Amino acid sequence: MSGLRFPTPNPWQNSLSQSDAVPSEPSTPTGKSAINAFLIHAAMILHRYGTPSHRLERVMTQVASSLGVEAVFLYTPTALVISITNGANEETVVRRVDSREMHVDKLFQADDVLGKLERGEITIKIAASRLREIDHSEPTYRFIPFAIACATGCGVLATLFQGSLAEVLAAMVIGLVIAVIERTAERFSGEPSLLHPISGFVAAILSLAIARFVVPIDDRLVTLAGLVVLLPGLRLTVALTELAVGHLSAGVARLAGAIVMLFTLLLGAAIAWRFALPWRDIPEKIAVTGTYWQWIALLIAPMAFAIIFQARMAQWPAIFSVSMLGILVLRSVDPHYGSEVASFSAALAVGCGSNLYARFRGRPALIVQTPAMIILVPGSFGYRSLIAMLDHETIAGIEIGFHTVMIAMCLVGGLLMSNALVPPNRIL
Repeated sequence: MSGLRFPTPNPWQNSLSQSDAVPSEPSTPTGKSAINAFLIHAAMILHRYGTPSHRLERVMTQVASSLGVEAVFLYTPTALVISITNGANEETVVRRVDSREMHVDKLFQADDVLGKLERGEITIKIAASRLREIDHSEPTYRFIPFAIACATGCGVLATLFQGSLAEVLAAMVIGLVIAVIERTAERFSGEPSLLHPISGFVAAILSLAIARFVVPIDDRLVTLAGLVVLLPGLRLTVALTELAVGHLSAGVARLAGAIVMLFTLLLGAAIAWRFALPWRDIPEKIAVTGTYWQWIALLIAPMAFAIIFQARMAQWPAIFSVSMLGILVLRSVDPHYGSEVASFSAALAVGCGSNLYARFRGRPALIVQTPAMIILVPGSFGYRSLIAMLDHETIAGIEIGFHTVMIAMCLVGGLLMSNALVPPNRIL
């Protein structure tokens, strides 16, 4: 999930409307203008819908090369710098683009358009038109199924934390409320930075109210589970991946954004905890869900996150298969070799499975990799680390924080190793 959406400048003005150029005609002035405008807009589309920097720069460089021009792309989460050399002319463009969470279906469609353009199956004019249609198309899932998926994801996390039935239901209710808050913020608010502290406050105050007035629950467990769709675990993993492959500016920016997001979530929750401190009364014993419920939750999780990331139903079998492969490897290795080796092995399995899907189906590996990885990323550990710090448990907070970074690096290592063992035939 992500914050507010703002309109971005349209790079197509006075360019594509004046040219029907095809890739084989880059020598005319109108052809050059059309190619440059197309490269700018295509990069913005990939940027806007969550493509990591190392993938975006590689795929756009390949597209530019196929069109007979030399281009350099520099991408950070909020800025896109493009330098295009076409003959004796060089054009440098800077665009401010708000990066959003991964939108699997739109990336899938954009990759299909770019692939056809590279193979010469469509003209630049047709590709440009299709990219505009993709950008302005409605979400794959309307708000109601999306909100239900968010609530389901929150219930899954509460189950994996061995919460009671009451805690699972409370987490689902809070997840539904958070989805409503996000949708309201998208439509009516002008300040995107308020989404996370408000969500943290609402999740914490509702958890405390349920514990006090409805049924005894562990309010902090429920708060954490209710915020799972906003926790930046995937951002943290992507940031470390970008740093590992040498994209330092994008990696540092994304890492800083993930840390600030965690702090703003905790800020809202901390205000609620101080405001309603007398309500907190955790019962000594809470009946936890059994192991079989955890496996049911793990079976449901891939489908819930597939909807959250807007993956179509035709892609669900691949997402489910790769996700379950990662889960089975994680659960099998963890008891014998520890969480670090288990995380590395699970990410390796997910990466290899995603790359095999990309090779056999000719589709982007991100389609199945992203929903599968969200189950493995350590966003909840980072939140717990900050909670420990807030409670003046400094040593415990540092230990949990270090463990979070270690788990994230193991996931990154597994993904990088998978790309070496099973190179995908699609960059995305």
